[in-house]
Amino acid sequence: MGGKAWPRRAVGTAGGPCAEQISAPFQTLLMPHLPLASFRPPFWGLRHSRGLPRFHSVSTQSEPHGSPISRRNREAKQKRLREKQATLEAEIAGESKSPAESIKAWRPKELVLYEIPTKPGEKKDVSGPLPPAYSPRYVEAAWYPWWVREGFFKPEYQARLPQATGETFSMCIPPPNVTGSLHIGHALTVAIQDALVRWHRMRGDQVLWVPGSDHAGIATQAVVEKQLWKERGVRRHELSREAFLREVWQWKEAKGGEICEQLRALGASLDWDRECFTMDVGSSVAVTEAFVRLYKAGLLYRNHQLVNWSCALRSAISDIEVENRPLPGHTQLRLPGCPTPVSFGLLFSVAFPVDGEPDAEVVVGTTRPETLPGDVAVAVHPDDSRYTHLHGRQLRHPLMGQPLPLITDYAVQPHVGTGAVKVTPAHSPADAEMGARHGLSPLNVIAEDGTMTSLCGDWLQGLHRFVAREKIMSVLSEWGLFRGLQNHPMVLPICSRSGDVIEYLLKNQWFVRCQEMGARAAKAVESGALELSPSFHQKNWQHWFSHIGDWCVSRQLWWGHQIPAYLVVEDHAQGEEDCWVVGRSEAEAREVAAELTGRPGAELTLERDPDVLDTWFSSALFPFSALGWPQETPDLARFYPLSLLETGSDLLLFWVGRMVMLGTQLTGQLPFSKVLLHPMVRDRQGRKMSKSLGNVLDPRDIISGVEMQVLQEKLRSGNLDPAELAIVAAAQKKDFPHGIPECGTDALRFTLCSHGVQAGDLHLSVSEVQSCRHFCNKIWNALRFILNALGEKFVPQPAEELSPSSPMDAWILSRLALAAQECERGFLTRELSLVTHALHHFWLHNLCDVYLEAVKPVLWHSPRPLGPPQVLFSCADLGLRLLAPLMPFLAEELWQRLPPRPGCPPAPSISVAPYPSACSLEHWRQPELERRFSRVQEVVQVLRALRATYQLTKARPRVLLQSSEPGDQGLFEAFLEPLGTLGYCGAVGLLPPGAAAPSGWAQAPLSDTAQVYMELQGLVDPQIQLPLLAARRYKLQKQLDSLTARTPSEGEAGTQRQQKLSSLQLELSKLDKAASHLRQLMDEPPAPGSPEL
Repeated sequence: MGGKAWPRRAVGTAGGPCAEQISAPFQTLLMPHLPLASFRPPFWGLRHSRGLPRFHSVSTQSEPHGSPISRRNREAKQKRLREKQATLEAEIAGESKSPAESIKAWRPKELVLYEIPTKPGEKKDVSGPLPPAYSPRYVEAAWYPWWVREGFFKPEYQARLPQATGETFSMCIPPPNVTGSLHIGHALTVAIQDALVRWHRMRGDQVLWVPGSDHAGIATQAVVEKQLWKERGVRRHELSREAFLREVWQWKEAKGGEICEQLRALGASLDWDRECFTMDVGSSVAVTEAFVRLYKAGLLYRNHQLVNWSCALRSAISDIEVENRPLPGHTQLRLPGCPTPVSFGLLFSVAFPVDGEPDAEVVVGTTRPETLPGDVAVAVHPDDSRYTHLHGRQLRHPLMGQPLPLITDYAVQPHVGTGAVKVTPAHSPADAEMGARHGLSPLNVIAEDGTMTSLCGDWLQGLHRFVAREKIMSVLSEWGLFRGLQNHPMVLPICSRSGDVIEYLLKNQWFVRCQEMGARAAKAVESGALELSPSFHQKNWQHWFSHIGDWCVSRQLWWGHQIPAYLVVEDHAQGEEDCWVVGRSEAEAREVAAELTGRPGAELTLERDPDVLDTWFSSALFPFSALGWPQETPDLARFYPLSLLETGSDLLLFWVGRMVMLGTQLTGQLPFSKVLLHPMVRDRQGRKMSKSLGNVLDPRDIISGVEMQVLQEKLRSGNLDPAELAIVAAAQKKDFPHGIPECGTDALRFTLCSHGVQAGDLHLSVSEVQSCRHFCNKIWNALRFILNALGEKFVPQPAEELSPSSPMDAWILSRLALAAQECERGFLTRELSLVTHALHHFWLHNLCDVYLEAVKPVLWHSPRPLGPPQVLFSCADLGLRLLAPLMPFLAEELWQRLPPRPGCPPAPSISVAPYPSACSLEHWRQPELERRFSRVQEVVQVLRALRATYQLTKARPRVLLQSSEPGDQGLFEAFLEPLGTLGYCGAVGLLPPGAAAPSGWAQAPLSDTAQVYMELQGLVDPQIQLPLLAARRYKLQKQLDSLTARTPSEGEAGTQRQQKLSSLQLELSKLDKAASHLRQLMDEPPAPGSPEL
């Protein structure tokens, strides 16, 4: 066409464009349908006569028995039936293949490539015909760069739209770590956020969606350190701080763009001109300003406190980086720096002798014997009668021999272990609180690198703490103070970054006071000023903030925001506290120091704190720092507070909570008034996505497809040890034996959004996404049909002028209006599963399965009616616009090929076209017509069931409907032609109430007052059909007998079991009835003539 090249097909397939079938979970209410690829000639013209209706000439009516064509068709049919009978008999004899053997691997679909030369940012050429099959790679080519270049994603563009509302909608993307790539959890976030953003943009709001990435202090530094050692054999401390940071920035520039490319591939409509990074200049200014303001408000202080310490990283880490791993009992773990596995989940019993009583002792249970040198007391519950006589006594340390007080404290649980616990304030948060209550001084016996300190004595100093554990237990056994060990379920804190066991160490660090800010955050939710959705998260929110402790923000790293605090270096007496000052710059800090010390600033020596701030500190500022805070920028004035914060529920407390605390404190406003939380993504077996399980899904692998060999290579290039790798590789082969098929971005987004946020964790399987790709193919074929039906000279009517000319037209427009209403409701409530369900039901079950099939013969009428093409256009135009927020690429590709409506300038892109509103289509709604047509659909299902029972494959039997209900006559009469088309039947007529049923016709009840009759004479051979029915009955009876004899399994619902029994019994009844009818046909002579209809 016009010299345009056809798209190249890169991979051939055995099936055509309609070969794809809809599979779970989209099978609900699915009815078989005819191919959409071509028109069918008109089947009949109907008229009514007195008495029984008379059939006019029907092209699908069977030929007379004597004709050669009929004879050949009958012989071919009999051959097929004999083959089917042999197969059924083989299955009964147990000769068929097992289900596992019959499973087929997915086959690559037809891959069509877009190869028309198009410069980046130019509009895609859509002048050529649609390829015959849906291919994601063809559809998704070229659109995104054009969207970005045209500025469709910028609020300034949206303000000029004809449908502009003047309202704003703003969101920020949860900034992903710059070190990695997006996983399927990120894809869920993007799918939900982008759907909401695109809907608001299409309805006319000024939308700002801010992109950004997080500098990920610990993760990034670890990656660069490994690279330096691997490539150059250099450790970080061999470089200066400035030189190392240059290396990190170079790595970020080289590797940090991968996430942006993934976001573009997912179709995320972000305003890239406003992209920010949590270590860029603007963010650094915001972080420094926040630190200074919090310090001046008395909410930041430096103190010697316990922190989560990673010995492998030699840094404090945040709570969210601690994985609390439950252990059922004795468990061996391989840890960094340990040559052999270390045992956990054991309770060691150690005797503490009572001072002055050689035969008396208190046995203490501990899971951490390596901390024994740091014990400063033994505690018991004051009401524990076993130890009442020892209150106030001294015990002897089992290793050091020094006296230890036996103290009483209500925090001790007398029923756990021996009821006596050792108190180690320097290495346990609970013991630190107890020690503070009793005035006990802590002893720090574990160093930053995880070795034992000099306080332990020469025999332990410098040993790795878990090596020291073994030595300590050996000495206790030798001295006769070891009292045994037993399995002990416990929760072990693990550093998620390094895999090392967390130590609690006393460190001089900076802390944020959280009680006051936390109370405001809790009150915001309680008062309704801050809305959490789903609402069940409110309980966790309130509990966390009612028990919140102070937040350690110091990190012993080089990559990150260096803390803007300075130590005033001066001589002072022992015991005096260090003098620290805070300033936006060293000059400002020097002024503060001069005022504090009374000395000239130029004479003072200041040393900046070498530590950096916790990454979560800068992330907590993101909603307003990304808009220019602390400067009073136009973006901050226009778009802050944000309209919505959407993120994973696992970040509710660590990120959302901190944003609320710091946002309210620093800006005087909540950073957002609504929070939408989505669940965690798990695999189809309900397991958490984990590299160690090999079930982590890269969105790109689902979008583009990947072979098994490539998946396995990705595992081998990771950091798994050989034993773990073998297990994970085997599990991956089991989950993806043939690799992952190409599903496309639209299918992935639609599938992710189809899971409701109100439900539990999201269990995602690739087969579910593949099923949605088949749904995309249905939409593709529907548009090919519609465009073919419209033709080149079609001129659309304005939507408000469209008036349906037939009941079928009125029905589909009513269903379209209902779909628009449901989509609007889903977007307003932010429950996107309502939107996906409404769209899937309209496109598949209403448009493709029903209307397109019913309208085919109508389009061949002469003269051609004007109404159906206009209805088809409106269904395509409005249906694609409804779909666009969830499937932007497919919607754009197809919508661009529709003819424009006259009289108004068309939107340049569907992404900025008006979203159909429920009120604008309300005049099409006809609920009563839909109720009546649902009765017609019930008749269609009965007709198809009859055809299936009697194995009518190609024949189009005549049908009669009979009802004693007065209203049914007019209802059926209005839909006689669609009934024949959708039921795969010949002419459909009405049998007057009370009239005798024609002889030799199959009968099935529609209700207590209505029957359907289907002609069988000459279309069915009873001698062939009866054995087939018997074989089918045998199989069903076996299933019924097995179900009846089987004892219900635990947890099996009684109603579910009863439904299975009832379903099998109903099918058996239908088969018995059909067999009886076929035997009657054998006994009866052929009727001299069929009734005139």
